[in-house]
Amino acid sequence: MKWPYPVQYGNEHQVDTDVLVLGGGVAGCHAAISAAKKGARVTVVDKASIYRSGSGGAGVDHWHDACTNPCCQVSPEEMVQSGAAHASVMGGYFIGHTAYIACKESWDALLDCEEMGLQFRDMDVEFAGAEFRDDETKVMFAYDYKNRHTVRVRQGANIKIALYNGLKRLGVELHEHIMVTSLLTEGGKPGARVIGATGVHTRTGEFYVFTAKATILATAPPSRIWIFSTELKGGNDEHMDPNDSGDGHAMAWKAGAEFALMEKSGGGGPGGPFGYPAYGIGSAHNTWFACTIVDDNGKEVPWVDKDGGILKTVSERYHPAPGQQFFVLNPGPSPEAYRFPFLIPDLYERIIKGEYTPPFYADLPGMPEQERRAIFGLMVGNEGKTRIAIYDLYTRAGFDPDKDMLQVPGLGPVRVPSGAPQWRNASGGGLVVDWDMRTSLEGLYAGGTNMASSGHVAATTGGRYAGRKAASYARTAAEPVIDRKQVGEEKERVYAPAKRTDGIGWKELQAGVCRIMQDYCGEYKNEETLELGLRWLDSIEESEGARTCARNPHELWRILEVFSRLTVSRIILHASLARQASSAILDFWRIDYPEVDPPEWQKLVTVRLENGEVKAGELPLDYYLQSPYAPTYEENYQRHSDL
Repeated sequence: MKWPYPVQYGNEHQVDTDVLVLGGGVAGCHAAISAAKKGARVTVVDKASIYRSGSGGAGVDHWHDACTNPCCQVSPEEMVQSGAAHASVMGGYFIGHTAYIACKESWDALLDCEEMGLQFRDMDVEFAGAEFRDDETKVMFAYDYKNRHTVRVRQGANIKIALYNGLKRLGVELHEHIMVTSLLTEGGKPGARVIGATGVHTRTGEFYVFTAKATILATAPPSRIWIFSTELKGGNDEHMDPNDSGDGHAMAWKAGAEFALMEKSGGGGPGGPFGYPAYGIGSAHNTWFACTIVDDNGKEVPWVDKDGGILKTVSERYHPAPGQQFFVLNPGPSPEAYRFPFLIPDLYERIIKGEYTPPFYADLPGMPEQERRAIFGLMVGNEGKTRIAIYDLYTRAGFDPDKDMLQVPGLGPVRVPSGAPQWRNASGGGLVVDWDMRTSLEGLYAGGTNMASSGHVAATTGGRYAGRKAASYARTAAEPVIDRKQVGEEKERVYAPAKRTDGIGWKELQAGVCRIMQDYCGEYKNEETLELGLRWLDSIEESEGARTCARNPHELWRILEVFSRLTVSRIILHASLARQASSAILDFWRIDYPEVDPPEWQKLVTVRLENGEVKAGELPLDYYLQSPYAPTYEENYQRHSDL
């Protein structure tokens, strides 16, 4: 088949701006909008269409940590200091200042979206009288109906459309279908001030040079590090865009930026690569919370509160236990204090005794009408990847939540296969940032999901905050002057696969990288296997990588993504070598260092590249509260937020 676009390898375009945003997902959009409102000239670059790109492009059903909304009874300080903030679900290893920023600005960010055209309130009075609806504000809440810190987003499936329109109204310059390949630094030196980036067009192959006074990385964490197959779903997380290849991580690493928590990984997610479509089966948690579950005979499975007390009504499932301040769906270091209501914990034993008979079903028809419509329609339908694949498809196929139930695989002895233990996912880690969201490199800011802050709201608030800070820096920053040698070397690297007429394709190279990570950086690790993994990655890049062949710009883009993942794999291996202790919180297991979470290793392990050498370091877990001038979250926020 003939390539449908004109191929113009080598043609170069230069774009100059004040603030350059790399990545046009929800983080990048909010960063650009925030910077533009500060008066900066802003440019956004994305390798897809910004109208729907990124993990958030498929939708969002609930907006957590909205602690400043007028109905909330939990303050940002209480949410973060309790360790229960949704953005900090990694025990003592959460990054508190990004979590605090999320709790302070989550509601304001949602109001920004409303201003851009997102209708999240129940203006049509569709849910009038519902327990989860506030009649005065018409805001609808999820999960904890008493404390109301999580908002339901009525038109969340179209949130990226609202953001895209907001970018256009503010005159932000958009460059789509361009994969960013490297960061440009002052004098072409790693570790120096970041002054822009390079990119290649994924349709025409043209080369782009972007110069900027400030640069924001909003390119999302990596996926497909351990798992890849064109026959399987291939992604590590149901929420992530499978095109998330860690390009920003790879670029920042080569530029000399500091990373932390890159050693953290986890199992392959619900069902691993063999999992069911996200939210496409019956459930009682997350988007399906708190659906009634029945067995094959129609017998209802009881719900209990955090103390094991039986909940007799559906309404009780949405309220804290007696004496419990509030609950969240992803509690941090104090799981008992903030644990959410759940199905009886001894269900498996009761099945064995014959008290319950599998299979189990989500009994939507048995739920109160408004709760039923809130789960299937308001939540399922607006959550990421559920509008088309689940809600529209099931509805067209005849599924009726008023009459039909969905089976719940995974309850009791019938388990959903999670895959082999070596099928991991990159569930933590990223660039070290300060209260200005600035990385260790001058001129480079990080917005979005980063270092244990995950999810739609973390991306939104992190990008929004970083945009303000980058714009402030750009006002007084010196004009960037690019180093032509650095640009020329990157051009040569980028186009090398396109100059070959025969060789290895991107899929084969990707499968090889994943196999190395499975074999040498799986669930259990030691120094020897990690060192071997690094040697194998070097070997693959020097041999198979040097024989990759791209027949068109699309294949070139995919090959460059694999090289990004290869670099991210190296970072993970180096970070794993640097942490010489096992950790249950990080799901990190060293055979040669079996002691679990010893006090001297309860710290952040950092890694960075300096003059070609990997430098390991450390930071206190609360490094963001170490300033004697601002020892609290609120004091730091007031000093730095630029509001």
